[in-house]
Amino acid sequence: MKLFDVYPLIPIEPVRALGSRLWDAAGTEYLDLYGGHAVISIGHSHPYYVQKITDQINKIGFYSNSVIISLQQELADKLGVVSGHNDYQLFLCNSGAEANENALKLASFHNGKKKIVAFKKGFHGRTSLAVAATDNPSIVAPVNETDNIIFLPWNDEAALEATFKSHGNEITAVIIEGIQGVGGIHEASMSMLKKIRTLCDEYNAVYIADSVQCGYGRSGKFYSHDFAGVSADIYSMAKGMGNGFPIGAISIAPYLKPKHGLLGTTFGGNHLACAAAIAVLDVIKQENLLEHTTQLGNYIIEQARKIQGVKEVRGKGLMIGIELEIPCAEIRNTLLSEHKMFTGSSSDKFTIRILPALNLKKADADAFLNALKAVLEKSLKSA
Repeated sequence: MKLFDVYPLIPIEPVRALGSRLWDAAGTEYLDLYGGHAVISIGHSHPYYVQKITDQINKIGFYSNSVIISLQQELADKLGVVSGHNDYQLFLCNSGAEANENALKLASFHNGKKKIVAFKKGFHGRTSLAVAATDNPSIVAPVNETDNIIFLPWNDEAALEATFKSHGNEITAVIIEGIQGVGGIHEASMSMLKKIRTLCDEYNAVYIADSVQCGYGRSGKFYSHDFAGVSADIYSMAKGMGNGFPIGAISIAPYLKPKHGLLGTTFGGNHLACAAAIAVLDVIKQENLLEHTTQLGNYIIEQARKIQGVKEVRGKGLMIGIELEIPCAEIRNTLLSEHKMFTGSSSDKFTIRILPALNLKKADADAFLNALKAVLEKSLKSA
């Protein structure tokens, strides 16, 4: 049987990893500045994380949600403390798309309305409602198409207000990334996030903070929406939540009270997934990673802006987009082939995405900055 082509494959197979390093079968070492789509939050094979999962699998790895799983409550308690939302409810699932899918369903169950406000260049997943709310027609199948999605320009408060004035009684939810990932690392303005909160309150709509990529400390705050000083009704999360073990979740405000049985899952919140997520939260706290992420991210952004050939640098913490004056594909290929560094790209074809582990070392950041400078200088000279 032939494998389905999910992505164009990088011709490298990592067989071992530690911290921010990968090795292939030949022993070649690579610096991982992408974390497999922002998934590796506390570094590959972190010893505390490995021990927690090992201890758990030696006890019990899985049983369904038909029994008590006390690890779920331990995770909820720790997440409530770290996020500052102790009074929220936690629904555990398996992925970011599933988290957003359930968030959108729950919003509609809550207020009985149908229309969803989403944003240009946004990405929310590949399942039914999540992909319909994603601004990429090429991955929206006919069965996923819906007239109930309203796409608005990014950070356009006038368009948002006009939409609520004309459709407010029909809008069930607004879903927004605090920092767009796939779209090219574009931050939502603080005033835009505050405006969403005001309008959702006024029109009984649900504010969904898609924190799948920009959450779990990647921005330097636990949720990037926290920079605006407002609280969402639902936070969706996944990716860095399990540091590689599949887990997703939505954190639900106490005044949204889903009826028993509206949301369900077989694998969500299983013993191993919870052990992984608890380990991540413990390491974030033990290693003071929110502060480290802020400091190192500010440093990388500041230094990258000085490099010739860089048009713009965007982002917060260790969610960074470096937009080049030339298409980034060849630059990324050279960084990988000559400097042995994994980086990511964006839908605009010019922006390199940097999404490393939150405990990336400054020496590794400097190595990347020096390599990017050298590659760009060489490319610009030959142009």
